[in-house]
Amino acid sequence: MKNYDYFINDLLEFLKIPSVSAKQDNSENMHKAAIFLKEILLKYGADYAEVIKTQGHPIVYGEKNVSKDTKTIIIYGHYDVMPAEPLEQWKTNPFEPVITDNKIFARGANDDKGQIFIQLAAFKYVVEHNFLKYNVKFIFEGEEEIGSTSLKQWLTLNKENINASLIVVSDTGMIDENKPSITIGLRGLVYLQIKVTGPLRDLHSGLYGGAVANPINILCRLIASVQDNNGKILIPGFYDDVIEFDNNQRALLNMVSIDEQKYKEEIGVKMLYGEQNYTLIERTSIRPTFDVCGIWGGYMGEGSKTIIPSVAFAKVSSRIVPAQTSKKIAELIKDYFIKVAPPYVSIEVDILHGGEPYLMPLNHKALITAKEALRSTYNIEPAFYISGGSIPIISEFEQILGVKSLLLGFGLDSDAIHAPNENFKLSQFEKGIKTLIEFYKNLEL
Repeated sequence: MKNYDYFINDLLEFLKIPSVSAKQDNSENMHKAAIFLKEILLKYGADYAEVIKTQGHPIVYGEKNVSKDTKTIIIYGHYDVMPAEPLEQWKTNPFEPVITDNKIFARGANDDKGQIFIQLAAFKYVVEHNFLKYNVKFIFEGEEEIGSTSLKQWLTLNKENINASLIVVSDTGMIDENKPSITIGLRGLVYLQIKVTGPLRDLHSGLYGGAVANPINILCRLIASVQDNNGKILIPGFYDDVIEFDNNQRALLNMVSIDEQKYKEEIGVKMLYGEQNYTLIERTSIRPTFDVCGIWGGYMGEGSKTIIPSVAFAKVSSRIVPAQTSKKIAELIKDYFIKVAPPYVSIEVDILHGGEPYLMPLNHKALITAKEALRSTYNIEPAFYISGGSIPIISEFEQILGVKSLLLGFGLDSDAIHAPNENFKLSQFEKGIKTLIEFYKNLEL
């Protein structure tokens, strides 16, 4: 492809900027990344671009106007990346990108800097070849990995000026390079912290053991009561709003087959676990979950210390599905723990954050065009699937702007996003550009 190396070289410069949004003292690098994106937008054909200050990290906004009489699409992405730690597990410096084995290795190589550049490269091509039929607004944020707070506020304040017919997002993946697929849905998320308090101070486990409740024991018992042995969640009302997919819909989802033996080997387990009568792909897409993400309390240092701890903590998450809502599920979980906690301890449950699930209609014109574009590039019939993960801003787009988002991403499991040695296959980068060019050339809204 013409200018292929040109795009790679620009991407490599972008990857050198350690735009880690979670680090509070990193505002200089976040601003540097935003300025870089603004300049790239202008360089690649945008009519206008600016860096917008927020209470958090900047938003990069740009426009390309074709005609006042045509519709508008939004291209969204995020320039912030996850922390690179643990650094000792990286084979290379995470912010000194290298190309080896036909892959780019760097933090953000896939998520989401590499995928932003797929969009930018395709945009540059369709502009230069006069294929662009719609106005484009670019929205790139620096807080996706920490909740998108500033973008939500900005969207709410400016929604009257951000009219669009479609949002295009490349921040997802596909099942396999040989199984091209489009994400048509996302699970939502609820995240809470639980605190169980017993005695006023840590107690000697010999002098008080058997007479005073141990907060860690109680917390473990409460958590264990949430699910049965097959993972079904026992909180009353939890499944009330869950959409039960019919046989035809389930058959469509299961067109994306997963080699369960390979799946187990890759994550190092002997047996899979989950709700009965649901396939692996269904359990990880259209069924809700409850998981303990962290649990702590008492003595955790070297050697022994025989105590009954005063307090115990846990962080728990629930992935929710259409048409559940994060507010309702968070309150159900909170109320459940408060109700079942025994009187010999006190309990506090804090709702930390949440995001809504998302589902794209199967008859949406953009989805049909995207499927045809993938088929053209990969020469394989694409599949649809619902991701088990969450991108809370996608549902926020729909709630605030009233616009559907097309999730057309090109990441692979092997890209190790959020983990050491994140990478992006050059073949996927090139195929992504070709797919998006076909998509924008043929899109009808």
